[in-house]
Amino acid sequence: MWKNVPFYDETDTDFRKPNNEDIIPRIKADLEAAANLLPPSQAQIGRVTSWTAKAYLGRVLMHVGDFSAAKSVLDDVVNNGPYSLEDCFHHVFDVDHDNGPETVLAYQASSNDGDGGGANGNRNDRLNFPHGGSPFGCCGFHQPSQNLVNAFKVDADGLPLLDGSWNNSDLTADDFVDPRLDWTVGRDGVPFLDWGPHAPGWIRDRAWAGPYSPKKNIYEKASGAGSTVGWASYQLHSMNLHLLRYADVILMLAEAEVAVGTLERARELVNMVRSRAGACAQGPDGVAIETTIDDPAITWAKYKVSTYPAGHAAFASQASARDAVRMERRLELAMEGHRFFDLRRWGIAKEVLNNYIAVEKTRRNYLTGASPYEDRHNLYPLPTVQIELSTVDGELRLVQNPGW
Repeated sequence: MWKNVPFYDETDTDFRKPNNEDIIPRIKADLEAAANLLPPSQAQIGRVTSWTAKAYLGRVLMHVGDFSAAKSVLDDVVNNGPYSLEDCFHHVFDVDHDNGPETVLAYQASSNDGDGGGANGNRNDRLNFPHGGSPFGCCGFHQPSQNLVNAFKVDADGLPLLDGSWNNSDLTADDFVDPRLDWTVGRDGVPFLDWGPHAPGWIRDRAWAGPYSPKKNIYEKASGAGSTVGWASYQLHSMNLHLLRYADVILMLAEAEVAVGTLERARELVNMVRSRAGACAQGPDGVAIETTIDDPAITWAKYKVSTYPAGHAAFASQASARDAVRMERRLELAMEGHRFFDLRRWGIAKEVLNNYIAVEKTRRNYLTGASPYEDRHNLYPLPTVQIELSTVDGELRLVQNPGW
């Protein structure tokens, strides 16, 4: 987020170091050491392992654009590691499947465990539950955009619209759609897990930020995961929060394969994720949370998803394959906090976000006065107070990021 920060280790005694060092080599060295020192498995659930360290090393290498090295590390994780995809996409966000085969690293949450304030619960998204007339009562933030919802459209073959036409018009009931949409976004009339159909009254201000609610952060009512203590207790729960999951690792490897030119392997990896996407869909209210995507009881969407066949145009060139992988990351990891960092490392944040603002501000009031994305927005500004506290002999050790 800030990039230009000092690196401290156990040998440091002066905590006013300058921020003029490239710290990536030291981060890589730490992760390489961890991969060598940690065991491949741990008796205590949630502990990091050598495989966790390798997966994170692969992520760091991807973020700095060292695709060949990233491919080597991520190949090892995918081919030899202990991970696999959950059978159903929803299981990734289901408390009954916490610490399942897809978990590389997760924030471990607990509720109703004797702590009077619910301090051990998952509080990361507690303002992001549906508002008002919903079963949760508050607070309606982090709403999905129309742009995101439209991106889940697919063609008659069940494949993403990679030509960009997905955003030419807003999604309607007549459009074919990837079933991951309704595991990711709460939409009016669509069952909201087992909490009943999402309704207009669940939104704080539809004209301001649209009609949608986030859904991946919501636990099932029947799970009993909600806390009974603490502020807004319904929003404090025991469902873990994924920090890194296996689908992310697979798609990073697919991206690395595209970068080094092995497009067929990239197609195979993307298809692993897409195959799982078609394994289940949101089920009818009061019947089942999960069902098949062709269940005739589904009346709110026309679900369709398929894998890329051999020889498909999407993987005929490096440029088109790159677009396919990037779209898959967007669909699979939507609302999980990866999008901005992906856009930034791809070098397209300014273009994509300014195009997003230009269209989305015609749909949502809160964006009417939005300022354009500038190069300086790639990095957060260092807090002024920290810069001032770095003074040694009248000299500021910390230097502000460009443009701030």
